[in-house]
Parts: sequence; C-alpha cells; structure tokens
Amino acid sequence: MSSSPSSSSSVRLNTGVQMPLLGLGTYKLQGLDDVYRAVDAALAAGYRAFDSAAVYRNEADLGRALREILPKYGLTRQDVFITSKLGPKDQGESAVEGALHSLTQLDLDYIDLYLIHWPGTQGLDVGDQRNPGNRAQSWASLEELHDQGKLKAIGVSNYTPAHMRELMQKCRIPPAVLQVEFHPRLCQTELRRVCEEYGVCFQAYSSLGKGELVTDPRVTAVAKNCSRTPAQVLLRWAVQQGVPVLPKSSNPDRIKENAALFDFTLSDTDMETLSSLDCGHKYCWDPSGVA
Repeated sequence: MSSSPSSSSSVRLNTGVQMPLLGLGTYKLQGLDDVYRAVDAALAAGYRAFDSAAVYRNEADLGRALREILPKYGLTRQDVFITSKLGPKDQGESAVEGALHSLTQLDLDYIDLYLIHWPGTQGLDVGDQRNPGNRAQSWASLEELHDQGKLKAIGVSNYTPAHMRELMQKCRIPPAVLQVEFHPRLCQTELRRVCEEYGVCFQAYSSLGKGELVTDPRVTAVAKNCSRTPAQVLLRWAVQQGVPVLPKSSNPDRIKENAALFDFTLSDTDMETLSSLDCGHKYCWDPSGVA
C-alpha cells in the first residue's frame, strides 16, 4: 500500500477540516466498471478525495466503488473526503431535495463538501432576475443541512467575484470552498483575491485546459527542464500556490502519474513562465453572464 500524498498535503478549510490538495475528478466517468477502475487506481496512488456532482450521474457508482474498495487499502469512510454538487435543475426551492438525493445516491450519512454547481437555474435565461433569489434560497437550504451535520462543509462552484460578494453579504455560514476553472491561461487573479479576503478556499478544476495545455510549447519546455510530464507540471503549478486540484482520468497509469506532485518543486522562473501564459481564456462554461 502506498502512503497517501495527501496526508501531509492538505489545506485547512474555514470549518477547521483538512481537505486534500489532490482529489480525483470524476466528470465523464460513466458506468460502474469505469468508476471502479478509477477509484481503485486512485486509492492505490494515494488519492484521498473524490469529486462528483448530481449532473455527472455517477454518484451511486462512486459510493458503491468506495464502499467496496476502501477495505482493500485498510481505509474507512473517515479516511476519504467526498465532494458533490447541487444540479442547476434543483437550484432554489428544490435544493434540500437535491442535496438529500445526492446523499442517498452516494449512500452516505454525510458529504464532506457540497457545492452549488452553477450560479444560474436550469430552464431560466442567464439574465433572468430570479437567479439571485434562487441562489440565496439554495444557500439557506445548504446552511440548514450543514447545521444538521449532513453536509460537513458547503461551498460554491463557477461563481464570479460579483456572485461571491453577493453571497458573502447575505449568508449566515460563509462558503468553505469556491471551485472554478483555473490553469496558467486563466489565473483568476480577482477571484483569488476575493477568496483570500473572505477566507474561502480557492479550488481548481480543468487544470490541464481540457488537455490543450499539455502540448503548449512553454509548458512542455518547463516539463522537460524538470524531467516531469506536462500534466504534472501544470498540477504542480497550482498546488505550489496552495490551490487544490482535481485531475480527472479513467486511465490507471495517468491517475498514478497525476498523483506524483509532492516530491518536486518548480523554480520561481518556471512558475513565472507558466503564469505568464495568463490571457483570461476559458475552456469550460462561462458564468460571467449569469444575473
């Protein structure tokens, strides 16, 4: 059994809980076989965090895989950190129902971190003025479930600086995490500053720019320079800034490779080279138009 890289490599949330810097993203992991193989490889490689969402439609398979595989590595439920997210269709008055459905699907007594996945509401135009009210209602529902111990930490995903400020003015419990797209071409300087100001953990998804960044000549040059893969260099760039990452893969070798982030350091020059790629480019959905 390999020792967990995340045991010494975690970030403290504003709830006092430690969240691993490395987690397995499960977007597009479909079917029990694929999920099972990925979870097994991840646990073997030392991953102790797993990120899902209602819209990924794999919560039930992830829950089952963890239940069956954890004992193989001498681990229990308490050894892993599980994140899921509220689907945009449940934004607003259906938020409690949506969150409880995630709990049922995962077959858990509690979820470590539960996020509002998107600032908008499915079926409403992005500019619809009902969106802010729905977000506020969802947040109040998550606060209740947090009070009940069903959601150990609550947070948001894909929020803009404006959405974050709006939430901070109205919330009773501040968000523990903001999860957004983050990579050298999208350094999210303002959002990171907002998170720092409010004591919110800033977490990255799409660290490899949907696979496009691994072939960028400047990324490959840095990787060659430190005898690492481009993916490892991109992930290291984030964790070296204290930003947790969620690389997703269904390939056991890639999953293992992506975990090798904690035994090397990028030089200041390499960090600057990668950060200089920032051009505000989004590979994923853009929430900036959501009212």
